[in-house]
Amino acid sequence: MNKNDLHQQPDALPVPEETERERSARLASSIAAKIAVAGGWISFDHYMQEALYSPGMGYYSADGHVFGAGGDFVTAPELGSLFARTLALQCASVLNRLGGGDILEFGGGSGALMAELMLELDRLGKLPERYRIIELSASMRARQRTMLLERAPHCAERVEWLDSWPSSPWHGVALANEVLDAMPVRCFSLHEGEVFERGVSYRENAFVWSERPADPDFSAAVLAALPEPPDRYPDGYQSELNPSLAAWIAGLSENFAAGAALLIDYGDLCAGRYHPARAQGTLRAYYRHRTLNTPFWYPGLCDLTADVDFSGLSNAAVSAGFEIAALDTQANMLLAAGLEEVFAQSWEGAKDTQQQLRLAQEAKQLTLPGEMGERFRAILLSRKMDL
Repeated sequence: MNKNDLHQQPDALPVPEETERERSARLASSIAAKIAVAGGWISFDHYMQEALYSPGMGYYSADGHVFGAGGDFVTAPELGSLFARTLALQCASVLNRLGGGDILEFGGGSGALMAELMLELDRLGKLPERYRIIELSASMRARQRTMLLERAPHCAERVEWLDSWPSSPWHGVALANEVLDAMPVRCFSLHEGEVFERGVSYRENAFVWSERPADPDFSAAVLAALPEPPDRYPDGYQSELNPSLAAWIAGLSENFAAGAALLIDYGDLCAGRYHPARAQGTLRAYYRHRTLNTPFWYPGLCDLTADVDFSGLSNAAVSAGFEIAALDTQANMLLAAGLEEVFAQSWEGAKDTQQQLRLAQEAKQLTLPGEMGERFRAILLSRKMDL
């Protein structure tokens, strides 16, 4: 891509609508101004924060269509009901053993997970006392409310939205599905065993990568995350580090009195996440289900994401006072939680052959290695209860 053309399109990429292009231009001007104030360079997590979450302009903050076939990606809850109904069995078990409690979802997405969970928990007679969603985007909250009122209106009185973690002790189940991958990451490269930070500058009307020697703290964090000594990595090796992961887990832990937390995302243990062969890292940008070759194309219109380091996540969880109840692929987690039972019930209750075929396709997407089955991992954390 010509770095002098900020909006040059990858092949066959749809042209954004005029209103989208105007919003992106406002966001680009805002980020460029911040870069100028910072002296011509900002870290990539700063850029990613603005591109995804800048109020009214960022990817998740603006009123756009990001989920489903008409958006930029499809999450497991949007595939159908199997995913949520299987998670509902786990939630019901925890709530039953606790004698009740709340469900806390971090980032509610389209609201599909919340709506289907509530419907299934109602069917099981295990509705939570409250279903709480930490969601900062006003447009996403509106979308979740619409989903709730359309699909589970009788559960609406139990659902509430929060701006931050609960401020008083609570017990129950915490859920985060495809949330951690959207946290801003800092990018780095290795040159002759030294750590460099890959940040963002603005030159000739375009955002460009710009490297500089990493500060001591960031360099130490990178070296601590790598499973191999830096001299075993190819020169120019690139990857990412989530600087907020430990703080996020600590926030979850602070007033979590008892229960379980289930976190599902795409990623790997550190040996795979930071393998020397993965020399280009895992940072990706998506627009309309297409992978872009730059994270700077029309800021605010494309999704930015990076794989989760589940080893780092596990260490942070233990440090925050959780126990690791399970860490496995999404496929194994769903099968252990009762996916086969849920599938059999759904298959038997299907109206016709076409619906059965959709169920079979959904199960394949959730479990096959080439789909979400092994690409996604799940970690189950516990606090003051055995799972």
